[in-house]
Amino acid sequence: MKIAFVGKGGSGKTTLSSLFIRHLAADRAPLIAVDADINQHLGAALGLDEVDTATLPAMGARLPLIKDYLRGANPRIASAETMIKTTPPGNGSRLLRITEDNPVYEACARTVALDDDASVRLMVTGPFTDSDLGVACYHSKVGAVELCLNHLVDGPGEYVVVDMTAGSDSFASGMFTRFDMTFLVAEPTRKGVSVYRQYKEYARDFGVALKVVGNKVQGQDDLDFLRAEVGEDLLTTVGHSDWVRAMEKGRPPRFELLEEVNRQALRVLRETADASYERRDWRRYTRQMVHFHLKNAESWGNAKTGADLAAQVDPAFVLDEALLATAQPV
Repeated sequence: MKIAFVGKGGSGKTTLSSLFIRHLAADRAPLIAVDADINQHLGAALGLDEVDTATLPAMGARLPLIKDYLRGANPRIASAETMIKTTPPGNGSRLLRITEDNPVYEACARTVALDDDASVRLMVTGPFTDSDLGVACYHSKVGAVELCLNHLVDGPGEYVVVDMTAGSDSFASGMFTRFDMTFLVAEPTRKGVSVYRQYKEYARDFGVALKVVGNKVQGQDDLDFLRAEVGEDLLTTVGHSDWVRAMEKGRPPRFELLEEVNRQALRVLRETADASYERRDWRRYTRQMVHFHLKNAESWGNAKTGADLAAQVDPAFVLDEALLATAQPV
């Protein structure tokens, strides 16, 4: 399952995504975590210190390697230079799987140790640098993530958890359609639910599965407010956590000591994500991929690359689970 955590800045989405990642890792689930936020905090939330966090390899800086690997022997892609963030896979493309070893993971992923020998592969877009100011935007930074998701084949019981950028910025690209489940973290405030309304409106036309996780819920009044504002989309809530406070101070207790009420909320998230896999429509997933690629090609891609990027679309290709057994890395 591909799972996104979204929400306004300060809502607690990075904290909740890190708790969910720890929850999956504790069960030894096949798992990759991705920090796609412009403010890179997921590594720290998973226990890395400042030095280790600063040395995580940025996916954006390794985009040429990613493109060259994923292009493989696809005859429709003349060169890695003509690939853009939305380029879809086709016959001959190399695909990524959760549990394999490949040059992309070798270059971009680092293993983060958690409790009881549990661990997770972490990939990060990388932060803005001085050289980005005035010449780059956030969406160019996450292009590597979108490209990898477009070439990823995951099976049931496998997870990719992505901590997305704050607000509704992800709708500026097609990446919001890459997920089986989107968990929107909302505080019980007017600002907290405003991002939900934006997501709900955008997601409706693309069949994006969206559930709200209420965070910092302190009593019945907070719960009633969220129920009134988001209705049946409210999935579960998380309240005060001494465990989280200790984690934010850099002194996390053992994960098994997380409060039971919050552990139950994480179990609800996993059950909901697992159930979403039964509704996955690989053909629609592929069509949406192609839709955004053609849109990007026309608006800027063709001009930037000097190529007709519509020709990269393989009309007979469908990204689906059957490719797990047939597509081997090279």
